[in-house]
Amino acid sequence: MVVTSSARGGGGDRAPSRRRGCGLAPAGAAALLAGASCLCYGRSLQGEFVHDDVWAIVNNPDVRPGAPLRWGIFSNDFWGKGMAENTSHKSYRPLCVLTFKLNIFLTGMNPFYFHAVNVILHCLVTLVLMYTCDKTVFKNRGLAFVTALLFAVHPVHTEAVAGIVGRADVLACLLFLLAFLSYNRSVDQCCAGECFPPTASPFFLLLSLFLGTCAMLVKETGITVFGVCLVYDLFSLSHNHDKSSNGVIHQHSLQQPGSSSPSAPPVHLLRENGKQQRFPHKGAWGGCHAPLPPEPKSSGFPVSPRAVWSLMRYLTASSSRNFLLTMRPFLKRAILVISYVIVVLYFRLWIMGGSMPLFSEQDNPASFSPYILTRFLTYSYLLAFNMWLLLAPVTLCYDWQVGSIPLVETIWDTRNLATILLAIVMALLSLHCLAAFKRLEHREVLMGLLFLVFPFIPASNLFFRVGFVVAERVLYMPSMGYCILFVHGLSKLCTWLNRCGATTLSVSTVLLLLLFSWKTVKQNEIWLSRESLFRSGVQTLPHNAKVHYNYANFLKDQGRNKEAIYHYRTALKLYPRHASALNNLGTLTRDTAEAKLYYQRALQLNPQHNRALFNLGNLLKSQEKKEEAITLLKDSIKYGPEFADAYSRQMISFLQGINLHNKGNHKKKKRQLTEWKNMASNDATNKGLISKIYKQLTQYGKKANNPVEKWAKGLNRHFFKEDIQVANRHMKKMLNISDC
Repeated sequence: MVVTSSARGGGGDRAPSRRRGCGLAPAGAAALLAGASCLCYGRSLQGEFVHDDVWAIVNNPDVRPGAPLRWGIFSNDFWGKGMAENTSHKSYRPLCVLTFKLNIFLTGMNPFYFHAVNVILHCLVTLVLMYTCDKTVFKNRGLAFVTALLFAVHPVHTEAVAGIVGRADVLACLLFLLAFLSYNRSVDQCCAGECFPPTASPFFLLLSLFLGTCAMLVKETGITVFGVCLVYDLFSLSHNHDKSSNGVIHQHSLQQPGSSSPSAPPVHLLRENGKQQRFPHKGAWGGCHAPLPPEPKSSGFPVSPRAVWSLMRYLTASSSRNFLLTMRPFLKRAILVISYVIVVLYFRLWIMGGSMPLFSEQDNPASFSPYILTRFLTYSYLLAFNMWLLLAPVTLCYDWQVGSIPLVETIWDTRNLATILLAIVMALLSLHCLAAFKRLEHREVLMGLLFLVFPFIPASNLFFRVGFVVAERVLYMPSMGYCILFVHGLSKLCTWLNRCGATTLSVSTVLLLLLFSWKTVKQNEIWLSRESLFRSGVQTLPHNAKVHYNYANFLKDQGRNKEAIYHYRTALKLYPRHASALNNLGTLTRDTAEAKLYYQRALQLNPQHNRALFNLGNLLKSQEKKEEAITLLKDSIKYGPEFADAYSRQMISFLQGINLHNKGNHKKKKRQLTEWKNMASNDATNKGLISKIYKQLTQYGKKANNPVEKWAKGLNRHFFKEDIQVANRHMKKMLNISDC
């Protein structure tokens, strides 16, 4: 039975919505999701600044308290280093840095509020994910709710939410979803007569570009939303409108140019599989192609031949002109989005100084392997390993570097079976997408694959080397796709089971959610302090040299030197080429000969290790080898411009040199200091800094107990990174004076 109204949106009867609810109001579902998120991550509010938080916030010159809001935020990386510097990781995330700056401006350096913002953002992501699934993925609101609930409590998100620097992933994910929703809103969802729907709202299309750019400026993976939007547009949006042709009785005659009394576009109400559906039409398939043949009354195929005939003629248009006309709305959007992405990527490459980041072998061992087979097998296995973390997040650790996952060097390695299994599953899902497209149904698999694959591409080593082996925080965005696929699989399995089996499956799902919640709460306790985090790393991955090194650093800071030495030596047993472990072990060694050997070994492994240069220079200075010491200190500053202690030691060496050469001649000493001041003050913009240094220096002859060293050690408190860089230039000029 077909009922036609006089016009779209007219007074005709409306069919009931075909979307099924879950018996829970949207407000109640949102409250439950927010409550689950807060319960899982509420413990993290008591946490400290740990691990990367220290470098990204506490020690970041662009963020720390007292640092003015400067344009340097937009020219430096996430850690406060210049994007063009060789030591920069090229992680350009100025919007995330601005959120840290805003946190400090409003609440100071209290970590409670930093963690609170992360938890709030995670709640928002969960709610927006439910909305996205409800509008674009599932036909059942209950499935959208379960998907969002699984996402809210998944333990693999702990690093992204409980670690403050994980805000980059959480905020980028929120903007990612908003950009996708804006793009979806920009397309005319009611135009079923067009093969590809036109752009209904240029504003929302531009808003999508803006939000996607903001996501990229929070974290690099945000740019992948544009790929998701285009593929979704190509397959799913046209898919929606194709579906209206499956079993719909079209207009018997089309309006031709010049025909009289054109009728308004009809609204068809049809009954298919026992359900009424409403399809507003601006035209019909015949608007692009010839009229369809009559549909037979019965068929053994799961989808009507009429719909297949429509799709085949759509995919194999009789002429290129018709094909281009058919795809013109999509091509316009695609050209706009792709052109914009090219411009954004060019800017990204320009701000990076045209160079890629430099990582060490311990950051990503597979990328340094000389064998292509080893790199290919290891990278492929890492994909399977990341998928396993989503499926079974049993073993979680804050750092997976240096020995955590040995390289896959031969095809006979049993771990290749996991890679093969993943390849088979992904191939089957892809084929299912194509088959579903031909049957004009099932967007769930397509959306799950898009959300799973695209956000993970930047971390896959596919296009460029990344600075980690496995990082749980980068799974925050791809886990949305995993949750969609998981819940879709459960729903399909439930339809195949009888009532008893379905009940058992439902109970098992509830138990899984409770187990995930418990695991998340326990992981939050690990992230409360540096000690608990580093100790958990040693307990979880005892064969990981990096976690032993980090724990040793903490023990060294706490004065527990014997324990620190043990873990430094353990790290060196696991990874003998760890230059920083050698350097730090040298600082704890009382025997100067042994310490010198450690520093020299560290410099053999890394000749540009600025702290090893500094420590060896100090040691040589104590042995009255001042020329060698000054050379090493100069190199330390050269390779570590932000290393304030090296400036302090050079200042001390210079003043001691003045005392040796001008002992008893106060006028000559003051004249040399004045000469240095005049020479250094040629740079008018730095006169304040130079005057401050000069005033301090002129007082040293009047004070006892070596105040020079005391003041020099405080350089790090007095000056910001830019000031120290300026001092470096003047210090070199000053050293030239002392050499004369």
